[in-house]
Amino acid sequence: MIAKGICPKWYAAIFVISICAAAQSRPQVARPGWKLVWSDEFDGANGSPIDSSKWVAESGGNGWGNQELEYYTSRAENVVQQDGNLAIKALEEKYSGADRVTRNYTSARLKTQGKFSQKYGRFEAHIKLPYGQGIWPAFWMLGDDIEKKGWPKCGEIDIMENIGKEPGMVHGTIHGPGYSGANGIGAPFELPAGHRFADDFHVFAVEWEPKTIRFYVDDHLYRTITPADLPKGLKWVYKHRFFVLLNVAVGGEWPGNPDASSTFPQTMLVDYVRVFQRDKSIH
Repeated sequence: MIAKGICPKWYAAIFVISICAAAQSRPQVARPGWKLVWSDEFDGANGSPIDSSKWVAESGGNGWGNQELEYYTSRAENVVQQDGNLAIKALEEKYSGADRVTRNYTSARLKTQGKFSQKYGRFEAHIKLPYGQGIWPAFWMLGDDIEKKGWPKCGEIDIMENIGKEPGMVHGTIHGPGYSGANGIGAPFELPAGHRFADDFHVFAVEWEPKTIRFYVDDHLYRTITPADLPKGLKWVYKHRFFVLLNVAVGGEWPGNPDASSTFPQTMLVDYVRVFQRDKSIH
């Protein structure tokens, strides 16, 4: 749903060493200039469910506005803590949910709605992505007034989206009234040739301030969006609290459906999700 593009040709020569090094180890919690206010490190016992004080596991298979094929469940088969990570697993299986419709795929979609939301700050996660045609992992945010105003008036910030047929590319995008779906405003970020986001963990983040949203991969700033980037007359809807989502979709209008090249299961591993506020004690 996001317009595609390529990163500058000089990217690989300059950043290949630092990108690969950044992907090897868990980043430290401390971040100069920022104060940690919420996190989930996913350090529960192997096989344990998500922390229900922090997350809600959505369920359903209605296509989610994107013609997706999966049914989201809260089963351990689809979402579980394992080896210090959250594992969201997309499976190819016959499954009938509460709607009694049989679908061919299952996965999981988590949100902090009703548990945690924040206005402005740094939102980051350390993630190892799945891959393959029809696989669509995402780390994103929605305005917590969505039930009152609806989408896209509530606003959406896609910190990271990937379509599995492009294993070395992710996208950062904002969606609002008049600039949603394929008209979202953002940019891609591409790894050096031969590298995939499925091979290592990477940090995906946004730094969100009153009139600025900056997108990062492994601390490399690749896109800054301000109200000036909106088409004339359209509204900047990023002045209220947003909540966090993690999911792996299967199929849909943007990635297309799985084909003979697709393999299952496909797992997104999330080492942590952390949310910071500016440290006002630092001047």
